[in-house]
Amino acid sequence: MKFIDEATITVRSGDGGSGCVSFRRDRFVARGGPDGGDGGKGGDVILMTTSRKRTLYHFQFKRQFKAPSGRNGQGKQKTGRDGDELIIEIPPGTVVSDADTGQVLKDFVHPDETYIVAKGGRGGQGNKRFTTSTNRAPRFAQPGEPGEGLTLRLELKLLADVGIIGLPNAGKSTLTRAVSSATPEVGAYPFTTLTPSLGVVQTGWAEPFVVADIPGLIEGAHQGAGLGIRFLRHTERTRMLIHLIDASVIDPDNPLAAYESINKELSLYSEKLAEKPQIVVLNKLDVAEADELAKVFRAALKKHPVFRRNPICLSISAIAREGIEELKSETIQLLDRLNEKQQKNVLRGRKKGRRKGGK
Repeated sequence: MKFIDEATITVRSGDGGSGCVSFRRDRFVARGGPDGGDGGKGGDVILMTTSRKRTLYHFQFKRQFKAPSGRNGQGKQKTGRDGDELIIEIPPGTVVSDADTGQVLKDFVHPDETYIVAKGGRGGQGNKRFTTSTNRAPRFAQPGEPGEGLTLRLELKLLADVGIIGLPNAGKSTLTRAVSSATPEVGAYPFTTLTPSLGVVQTGWAEPFVVADIPGLIEGAHQGAGLGIRFLRHTERTRMLIHLIDASVIDPDNPLAAYESINKELSLYSEKLAEKPQIVVLNKLDVAEADELAKVFRAALKKHPVFRRNPICLSISAIAREGIEELKSETIQLLDRLNEKQQKNVLRGRKKGRRKGGK
């Protein structure tokens, strides 16, 4: 359940600062001699993975990056300041290659990986460095070395952040169309979706995320029934789930039948999968009587033990695009909370590693 998100950017590291030609001119000091300082080193361009980024969407707005150059050296042997590093954040799963040669430079897998893609130019030496017994007053200094410039091709082999699950005909493909740029096939017959469809959801106010329309699950899916185990594997790779339920066909005598059926299949396949955060979404509220059936469902759901872990239940009409913005907002907030939790776990792991190393 991967798709390729691509971007091409141009990076250039900072130039090194030039060395200084200077001579000491203090009062009462005759022939003070050379005192030109060295130039500063240019800033490196560093790629760093972070879970805060989920797509390469932000490179649509900025494609050229240049690190600051080093400052020139000064008299009195003052070394120029080094240029600051330029850190470019990318999501895990990004493959970085040279766009001109096609050579793969780095395959990023985990969060917080770093790679210096362009090293800053070395600062030039001041004339003080060239003083010798035979040349006591050199009147030259080195220029700074230029920085490195190259064009990078970024390819993100992206796993979906959010998986949309539910029984066949719950409206998963319609919802995917409503929230993203994906165009999965839509139809009123079982198993319309034969392969997972991926789409990028953009809001204009938050980091985009990737949603996957998972083919409909039925009873016995964990044993290969219907479209089989392979789609449960796709679901296992997502970070959270949108559990979509057709509110128009809820049974008043057993309102949680569809909800419990899907969760049972998730649990039988993998307890880890069953524990993924879920947002329960009641769809097709545009159909007559669906609103009343939704109220019955909500009342029963509040008593369900799984709902205590995931206390979010929304109502939408995917075909009428009602309630879509609220769903996007709740999804982004949950993804952000998962990111914060992941970052805390990473920091906790580093602290434990340092304590063990200290021992």
